[in-house]
Amino acid sequence: MQKNVNLGNLNSGEKAKISQLDTDSLPAKFYELGFVPGALVEIKQKAPFQGPICINIIANNTLIALRKSEALRITAERI
Repeated sequence: MQKNVNLGNLNSGEKAKISQLDTDSLPAKFYELGFVPGALVEIKQKAPFQGPICINIIANNTLIALRKSEALRITAERI
């Protein structure tokens, strides 16, 4: 099983620790929302047909919906 993946490639229920963000294509608001290196996240739900992904930032128990294209720009390590 591949250990480093993009958030968009994880399945519902999987947990990961963020390791890197593609800062060239993601706005600063992602850092403000809690998507920072070292943050633990869990994939809650994935919409069908390349729809949004519901992600829980575990530290502050925040649910955030991301576009799949945005989630693919966040690299994480499976836990």
